[in-house]
Amino acid sequence: MREKLWTRNFVLTIGTNLFIYMVFYLLMTSMALYALERFQAADSAAGFASSAFIVGALVSRFFAGILLDRVGRRRILLLALLVFVAVSVLYIPAGSLQLLLVLRLIHGAAFGLAHTAVTTGAQALIPRARRSEGTGYFASSTTIATALGPFLAVLLANGADFQAVFWFSAACSAAAFAVALALRLPENDDDDGAMDAEAEPEGRAARVLAAVIEPRALPVASIVLVAGLAYSGVLSFLTSYAAASGDPSAAGLYFLVFAAAVLVSRLSVGRLHDRRGDNVVMYPSLLIFAVGLAVLAAGSSPATVTVAGILTGFGFGTLVPCSQAIVVNSVPARRLGTAIATYYLMFDVGTGFGPVLLGLLIPLAGYQGMYVATGVLMIACIGLYFAVHGRRAPSETTRV
Repeated sequence: MREKLWTRNFVLTIGTNLFIYMVFYLLMTSMALYALERFQAADSAAGFASSAFIVGALVSRFFAGILLDRVGRRRILLLALLVFVAVSVLYIPAGSLQLLLVLRLIHGAAFGLAHTAVTTGAQALIPRARRSEGTGYFASSTTIATALGPFLAVLLANGADFQAVFWFSAACSAAAFAVALALRLPENDDDDGAMDAEAEPEGRAARVLAAVIEPRALPVASIVLVAGLAYSGVLSFLTSYAAASGDPSAAGLYFLVFAAAVLVSRLSVGRLHDRRGDNVVMYPSLLIFAVGLAVLAAGSSPATVTVAGILTGFGFGTLVPCSQAIVVNSVPARRLGTAIATYYLMFDVGTGFGPVLLGLLIPLAGYQGMYVATGVLMIACIGLYFAVHGRRAPSETTRV
């Protein structure tokens, strides 16, 4: 008889994560345009009005793990969501670009803490034998927000009515807080008692680093750093690529197909991972993602972007939750919060700096050359996965 996965609290973590990510995508989609139209910001400043959120989230990841493990998951979640609600409301009266940028940084930091807390709590609620399956179901809430958030942002901002976007974002933030109030998360179980020799490195600098970074999470987290970098080329440049190719609507078709493929992968592959082990899902997902990226180099016709969307969606949608499950299975319970924070720190670095690096490549190789390069990068990532985990991965997932 399988251990129970669908508990009341697990469902509430999914709901909380859904509302958090709805706010993320609502505002990421509309913020640059809002800064341009409301404050006549330069393109660079408008871009930072959007990406400052990621900067804030990235900074908070450094401290999220230690705060969760020492202060408590539920406390940090509720405090972060209180700030999340407050900042969502403060966008409405914000009267200067400088204030908007400050709010974006604070909002991103609150997001980073809240997301790490709810993800850590969800992982603690998922039975060990159903780790990847449960992670896929949890991650499906992000996929739904990916599809709904940008669509609603465009719909609400019709006619430059950004106030409607902000009010709806504030409502989603309040909904996240309300759901989290009903949520009871298992707190850190200090099952090791005193810190062992491995967890107590010599030297002050090493101890500080170990408090915010989980070394056992880094090898597999390096995979999502590379994958995030590669996928940032799609997020940041596919719309421009499609427009330059004369078919701007192709980007919308791609993201619709991509979201559907991600959702299918996250609802179906987890059980296979739990039963057959890491390599059975990780090697194919890396290869499929690489091929999907390379397909984009063939052009932006409806047929091409449909095939590319299916392949990249299924590959990327599989490797992210499955690699997260591997990380969770590699650490003791008392280091779970720090491990999750480390994982998403690496992911944020990849998606945050990827557009800068790939943007330097586009003038030299063009959009098509850039997508070929990201496909080759993911092929190389198969070798990286083998080196850091694949060669010693067990046939069935286990927990330390």
